[in-house]
Amino acid sequence: MRVVSLDRPSALASAVEQLELRPPLPTLVVVGGADRIGRTALDRLRAFVYDLIGIAERVGAAVVDGGTDTGVMQLLGEARARRRSVPLIGVVVASLTAEPGTKPAGRQSALEPNHSHMLLVPGKEWGDEVPWLAGLASTLAGDAPSVTVLLDGGEIAYADASASVSAGRPVLAIVGSGRTADALAAAVRGESSEESGRALAASGLVRALDLRKDSIEVIEQTLSGETGK
Repeated sequence: MRVVSLDRPSALASAVEQLELRPPLPTLVVVGGADRIGRTALDRLRAFVYDLIGIAERVGAAVVDGGTDTGVMQLLGEARARRRSVPLIGVVVASLTAEPGTKPAGRQSALEPNHSHMLLVPGKEWGDEVPWLAGLASTLAGDAPSVTVLLDGGEIAYADASASVSAGRPVLAIVGSGRTADALAAAVRGESSEESGRALAASGLVRALDLRKDSIEVIEQTLSGETGK
């Protein structure tokens, strides 16, 4: 695993170079459930997440997530362990990261060990990584296609979706994955009065997709630049 620390947004391009990644790359951002997602929900999402890594391998995409050894990020690491050619880059608040080989203390989390790269960023709280994650994805993609997939998630997932929308990146809320993803999908369908969801839905960049195989095809088409052709 290659690890780089970053202290200012203007250094993102330099950090990508230190990570030995070569933009522009189709970029898949995956955000959502972390330590509060249940085992049953993870089991339901496992095949879908494995398919996401399969897409990345086929189209030559980089995958960006939150990097900790929990929830959806743990599933991504498990999937990437079978497809080692896929760049899987975690973005984690440095002060909340346990040193490799040590037990996390307090609010710390361990890094997911199957990621190929980690970007450690400034901050004091979980959620402080959000703008850095979105910025990294934009830097990696350049003029290549990029898309954010939202699976489950809590309040930070709303911030992740908002950061992607602000960057002009489409967000796919996966119906049936739980919590924030389902709430945002309901807003897209006009079935929710929740203000934050309605504001994101009004951007025109958020789409609801069901937790099914044909959704994987839509995501692959998007990353391949084939949408609308």
